[in-house]
Amino acid sequence: GCDKNMPGCLMGLARLNRPSVFVYGGTILPGCFQKKDVDIVSVFEAVGKHANQQMTDRQLANLEACAIPGAGSCGGMYTANTMASAIEALGMSLPNSSAQAAVSSDKRSDCQRAGEAVMRLLKWGIRPRDIMTRKAFENALTVITALGGSTNAVLHMLAMAHSAGVKLSIDDFTRIGRRVPVLADLKPSGKYVMAELVRIGGLTPLMKMLLDKGLLHGDCLTVTGQTVTENLTKVKPYPKGQDVIRGFDNPIKKDGHLVVLYGNLAETGAVAKISGKEGLRFEGVAKVFDSEEKALKAILKGSIKKGDVIVIRYEGPKGGPGMREMLSPTSAIMGKGLGKDVALITDGRFSGGSHGFVVGHVTPEAAEGGLIGLLKNGDRIVIDAEKRSVNAKLTKSEISKRRRQWKAPKARYTKGVLAKYAKLVTSAHLGAVTDA
Repeated sequence: GCDKNMPGCLMGLARLNRPSVFVYGGTILPGCFQKKDVDIVSVFEAVGKHANQQMTDRQLANLEACAIPGAGSCGGMYTANTMASAIEALGMSLPNSSAQAAVSSDKRSDCQRAGEAVMRLLKWGIRPRDIMTRKAFENALTVITALGGSTNAVLHMLAMAHSAGVKLSIDDFTRIGRRVPVLADLKPSGKYVMAELVRIGGLTPLMKMLLDKGLLHGDCLTVTGQTVTENLTKVKPYPKGQDVIRGFDNPIKKDGHLVVLYGNLAETGAVAKISGKEGLRFEGVAKVFDSEEKALKAILKGSIKKGDVIVIRYEGPKGGPGMREMLSPTSAIMGKGLGKDVALITDGRFSGGSHGFVVGHVTPEAAEGGLIGLLKNGDRIVIDAEKRSVNAKLTKSEISKRRRQWKAPKARYTKGVLAKYAKLVTSAHLGAVTDA
């Protein structure tokens, strides 16, 4: 399992609506470098450190050699582990199957149990859409929030809900985030990797905590044929003394980390991941780039300074086309030591491993004439997580003037599947689906 194939599987299951069980491939085990757990994001951030002369060629090579020790998805609470956990909370995979290492005997057992489970679903006539209800999606959003999960979950959950015929919007993340705290101290914003969550008992004790607090719908059906409440009845709490998952009296963040922003730069919404470590407000000067590659080159070259807001545009669903993830630029920012000093906004996505003051999924995107496509170097941009806003300090007359002068760029592809995709795909705030 990785970022996009997991929601892709669930979209297919929902459309076909045949008895099904989702099986996650499992998380990778962490590597060890200088007596610390490391993973793929450690390597990306090391590239920034290397460019900043804080790491030698040999050190970078040694890290690269040990960061990915075997099979499995990226090892923090990045997009794959976020989506695996969300799918389990949704009820479409077996209890605790999201919290298993790819190379473990538990994962082999999970595969066998999934086969047994799907035969029972066939016998009982339970189909995916019986499970993938509005309340089940709310359970998934609750678990995503408690885990401090990836911004990509917003895009993926919207697309999955669309395929299941369930009405879900980006504002549902705001609504649930106002009542659900972040409890997991997991990478990229925290200190632990997924293997540590596996070690202390996996996902089910967290779900039991949320259920006991009245934050989950316990009557939702799951692929076991039982309800969420029935699945969690005999689950034991996490061991005393562990600090991977905090209690409600000492959360990582008292409310949700996925913040939906609106403003003249995002009339139909944008998504930020705010852990609190990066601050709640940022005002700076735009440095505008029309591709990820150009932005990355500038960051590594040292052209980005304290107080800059990096703008990466024409990377949205239509503009890309395909909405790439900006892991390389965000990692380079962190590696350069600029995580608290610069911000980044884009109509593209982020990796689940991205962190810092970053705003993605800006809609309307540049390719559709959104204001992000009209920005110029030197424009002042204000990102305010408390007010849930993202704005360019431009007058209405200036915006109108630029809009009249703007010309849509030529399509990057005029034939083939990417050309068809660019014509069909909807906005990110709708899940970037192609069959709306």
